[in-house]
Amino acid sequence: MFVRCKVVQVLWLAAFAAVLVAGCEESTKKGRVPYSNIVTEPYILDTGLTSRSICFENPTGAPGQGGTDASKLGVARKGKPAITLKAGQSVQLCDIEGPGTIRHIWMTTAKTPENLRSLVIRAYWEAQEHPSIESPIGDFMGFAHGKVQHYDSAVHSLGMNAGMNIWLPMAFTQRARMTLTNDGTKDVPLFYQIDYTLGEDHPADVGRLHCVFRRENPTTEKEDFVLMPQRMGKGRFMGALIGIRNLHPGQWWGEGEIKVYMDGDTEFPTICGTGSEDYVGLSYGMQQTPFLYNGCNLNQKDFVSMYRWHIPDPIYWEKECRITMQQIAWKDGLAETSDDWSTATFWYEPVPSEPLPDMPDVAARTADIWSE
Repeated sequence: MFVRCKVVQVLWLAAFAAVLVAGCEESTKKGRVPYSNIVTEPYILDTGLTSRSICFENPTGAPGQGGTDASKLGVARKGKPAITLKAGQSVQLCDIEGPGTIRHIWMTTAKTPENLRSLVIRAYWEAQEHPSIESPIGDFMGFAHGKVQHYDSAVHSLGMNAGMNIWLPMAFTQRARMTLTNDGTKDVPLFYQIDYTLGEDHPADVGRLHCVFRRENPTTEKEDFVLMPQRMGKGRFMGALIGIRNLHPGQWWGEGEIKVYMDGDTEFPTICGTGSEDYVGLSYGMQQTPFLYNGCNLNQKDFVSMYRWHIPDPIYWEKECRITMQQIAWKDGLAETSDDWSTATFWYEPVPSEPLPDMPDVAARTADIWSE
């Protein structure tokens, strides 16, 4: 496992390096002073960036203000590592003045499926009043159905006791604000940490991370499931965490093709896949095999959690984009079908951006999810 993790890290660094180098080159062209590639050039110290971190021990990330609360051991001796997030309560995770980039979020809480679908994370970029990220925390952190099954990819890593991590960079120019809301009926523990840098010279139209959660339980025959709703303006699709609950045990559900309608596409898309398991880089059915950019992190009891990350193979659009997945099964040949689908879909676009579609309520999010 250790060797595999090191190989994963090297591959991820190599791929992401190209993205960062391109950003530096573009910055130079526009007259801005580029900072070094922080991933592949860790020895460059004069980057102009400032490192900060926020948790309950330092909720503002202010210099010299970490660990000021007291425990029974005294001041600065683990005084406030966590809180109890009460049923119905919302907590502000961060409110950061930019420019900057959130680099990593870690979180843990009660690992029950109901809780991981009941807690909702929201992110607001700049002065925009509606969220650009709105998702149950489990799906946002890379696993469907609330089922904790440890694995790692280029975007997420998940421990067996619900130690959740996301590594997609989240740029902002003026303000980054995040909240977490407990829509459940039980009080739960909450630990978290947000690691970020300040001082980046982001352009005004830098892509802000967006994430939408959707669920159809069940989907409708002959109607394609929408992974990403219509977005206007330019952007980049990063990929999706996809959950399927097969409502027809013994029947193969995954013949549907992904369709990426972009920049003027109407009836037919520019990018078209060959099958649902093919889209996540597998073949001839589903196998529980998590890889760096693609794979399946759960394939048990007719529950599937799978993902695909377009990091070395980007999908950009200039004017508009919409992404869907067909609902097609194999039943003595191709057949229309209906199953339980959910997705947390990730992309970058500038702000201001259009509001996300309404998220399913907590009853719809938690119905029929994983149970031991």
